Parts: sequence; C-alpha cells; structure tokens
Amino acid sequence: MPRDDINRPEEDDPIDDKPMPLMDHLLELRQRLLWSLAAFVVAFLACYYFSAQIYGFLARPLANILASEGGGDRRMIYTALYEAFFTYLKVAFFGAVFFSFPVWATQLWLFIAPGLYRSEKRALRPFLIMSPILFVMGAALAYYFIFPLAWSFFISFETPAGAGGIPIQLEAKVNEYLDLVMALILAFGVAFQLPVLLILLVRVGIMQVETLKKGRRYAIVAMFVAAAILTPPDVISQVGLALPMILLYELSILFATWSGRRGDAKGGKAG
Repeated sequence: MPRDDINRPEEDDPIDDKPMPLMDHLLELRQRLLWSLAAFVVAFLACYYFSAQIYGFLARPLANILASEGGGDRRMIYTALYEAFFTYLKVAFFGAVFFSFPVWATQLWLFIAPGLYRSEKRALRPFLIMSPILFVMGAALAYYFIFPLAWSFFISFETPAGAGGIPIQLEAKVNEYLDLVMALILAFGVAFQLPVLLILLVRVGIMQVETLKKGRRYAIVAMFVAAAILTPPDVISQVGLALPMILLYELSILFATWSGRRGDAKGGKAG
C-alpha cells in the first residue's frame, strides 16, 4: 500500500536516523533483546519470590465469595506432588510478562522509531500509550466485576449436606483455577485492544469508517462468537466480554470519524 507521505518533501518530515551498517543494526537489536530478557528475568525472580502473595490476590474473589457463604474452612487443593510448584512458576511467568512489558515494548520502540518519519511517530505514540492502559482496564473489569459474578454463579450449584442427597462441594484445584483466571484476564485484556486495532487500520487506509458502520451487525455477531470461544461456557462471562467489545467498537467508530475530520480540516488549512 502506498505511504501517505510519498509526495511530501523529505525535509518537511525527516527521518531522524543515521545510516548504519547492517552489522551495527544487528548489534543494536541484540542489545535491545538482552535488555528485554534481563528485565523479564528480574521480573520473573521477583514474581516467584512473591508468587504466594500474587496467587492469593488472584484467588481473593473466590475466597471472598466462599467466606460470604459461611465457608471459612474452605480450601484449594492440588493432587500431584509437583502441581503447586508448577503453579507458582506459572504465576511468576504471568507476572513477569505483565510487569516487564513496558521495558521490552520501550526497547522495541527505540529500535524501530529512528526509521520512522516524525509524523508517523506522532501518529503512533497515542496508540503505544493507550494499548497498555486498555489492557489493564480489561484485566480490571475481569477481576473486579466478572470474577465475582461468575464465581457466585458457579458456587450456586453446590448442594449442602442434609438436602436429601450426597452433598456437592467445590474443592478447586490450584492449577485449574490459575489457568481459568489467566485465560479470562488475557481474553479481556486482548479484547480491549480492539479500538487500537480498528483506529490504526483506519489511519493507514486499510479500512474505512463507513465499512465499520455498515459491518456493525456482523461485528456484533463476531464479538459474541469470540466471547463464547475465549470465556468459560457461562452466560455471565460471555456477555461480560461481548458488551464491552461492542461499546469499544462504537467508540472506535466515533474516534476514527473525529480523527478523519480533524485530518481533513488540517489538510484544508494547509491547502
């Protein structure tokens, strides 16, 4: 696809880069990767040291619900000798990816930014800032809103003793609970990147705002299908993911429309 700035004089929108041999680029890439790896290793060791506390934080929504149901003596179990150890490794890995993301994202930006025009840098910076913010917002929605509702729904299927049959009681496994929590947090965090993706596609000309408006009905169906695939088979999680995605889709259309009008206005003034 042709670049928007192909007819723009280079002196009006320069590339802040100095010619470098290929070997120097490779050495710089190696250095960026080493810094990113070092940040991940440090974050992994720190998260493993606090893995019990991190897991306790992730398990708190379930613990609060069980406590409100009068289950002060409830527990979580593991059935393999190595299960708890590998669960803490997963916690550390999950936390290390989350906390080291700003470092390796910054290293990636520092590597590719010198090859971009100044206008391209200005266009990309807002998205680089909004992407982690939106991920955290999606994760927070899952943790503080979806988890309590979904866990209450699942706990409601317990059968207490003395109800005329064999009691059915939850004894959650630590690794299964962690896998479910990580999958939901990741699903909500990635789903909240929808505005970044759509607005970028509009900005580079791959997609038009009118296409987004005309495909609204199909997009809504696709979002419910994606929510059904990414979340557990319960209505609360599926609707809890699909509705924010629909709202973000509409906000993406509004922002892309505003951004297009702003760009047209600037183009008119320049003309």
